[in-house]
Amino acid sequence: MKEHFEIPARYKQWSLGLIAVGVLSLIVGFFMYGTGDETQQRHFWGSLLQNSVYFLLVVNAAMFFLCATTLAMGGWQISFRRVTEAISATVPLIGGITFVILMILIFGNKHIIYEWLDKDLVSKDEILKGKKAFLNPTFFTIWTVLSIGLWTVLGIKMRTMSRDTDKAPLTVDEGKKFIFKNTVWAALYIVWFTLTVASTVPWLWLMSINAHWFSTMYSWYTFASTFVAGMALITLFVIYVKNQGYLEYTNIEHLHDLGKFQFAFSIFWTYLWFSQFMLIWYANISEETIYFKSRFEGAYTGIFYLNLIINFLAPILIYMRRSSKRNYATLVFMSVALLFGHWLDFFQMVFPSPTGGKVPMILFDFGVGLGFAGLIMFVTGKALAKAPLLAKNHPLIKESLIHHT
Repeated sequence: MKEHFEIPARYKQWSLGLIAVGVLSLIVGFFMYGTGDETQQRHFWGSLLQNSVYFLLVVNAAMFFLCATTLAMGGWQISFRRVTEAISATVPLIGGITFVILMILIFGNKHIIYEWLDKDLVSKDEILKGKKAFLNPTFFTIWTVLSIGLWTVLGIKMRTMSRDTDKAPLTVDEGKKFIFKNTVWAALYIVWFTLTVASTVPWLWLMSINAHWFSTMYSWYTFASTFVAGMALITLFVIYVKNQGYLEYTNIEHLHDLGKFQFAFSIFWTYLWFSQFMLIWYANISEETIYFKSRFEGAYTGIFYLNLIINFLAPILIYMRRSSKRNYATLVFMSVALLFGHWLDFFQMVFPSPTGGKVPMILFDFGVGLGFAGLIMFVTGKALAKAPLLAKNHPLIKESLIHHT
């Protein structure tokens, strides 16, 4: 059995090539947009915000999946657990990049993205003044540090405990202690994830771009979007590593379940999308409809409907059949499509307000996104090569080996 992953030369070339595309896009974009007028600067910083937040929440979803299945005593995913752990290992790096971008926006006088940073505007606006208790640089910074910091620390703890089992087989008592300890730390992560990704972080980082508008469903909507993309990313890496001759105990049953997760949470995402849109459309209150007006009408109409086609119609039509969730080619195609589709979802979440309803040239934004994809490939590959690909001493490994859907 091939336990240790060796990074293929072509994999290295692709990851470094994508990083180079991202760096080149960043440099060209800085001179094209970053040094221009306010509209161009909004495009530049909006792109960095969209890509960094999207990919951070996507890779962070890998640790959420691992902790959620841990609490559910779901041993079926142990055979590819190390792949999930490796993806989550990119959180510190992308989290650091996201933090730097957010701090530049907050302390670099970049009220072109966050209007609540304009003190003169806040002093004349009763709505912004009422949100001043949490929409201020101090609270924003502290909560951002705590969010990314604890995602990193708790993620490292989960990965460390997992790799400790590689040292020697566990006795019955040691296995029980490991399960208890693992469950406790997974629960702590889930609680913190709920307090951040499922509530406050999307409000601060994304929803406050439109500081006059709010939705109580926004954070759950954001979570659903990034969790679907996270499951798609896990699926792609599992298939790639398996095609390289590794993960012998990961079979079509495991991939079938990954496809079911993509399918189920695509429907969940659509449910939240429809619920948010329908209630605002039906009430027809101008303070609420302003958010969808710039997306449903005008330049973003095409992206608005394309978002639904990729993220709802495609999964429900393709993943409805059992056979499609057991076909490698279909899983790869849909995983790539969903990663792009939810990237597009974040694009339309960020850009309409800063750009005044105009669609910027998306080539630059996509180039930056490819750079982040290269970073994920590079760091995940390094993490995969550091530990055995099978957590063979995990107390629940047998459940994964005999898994059948």
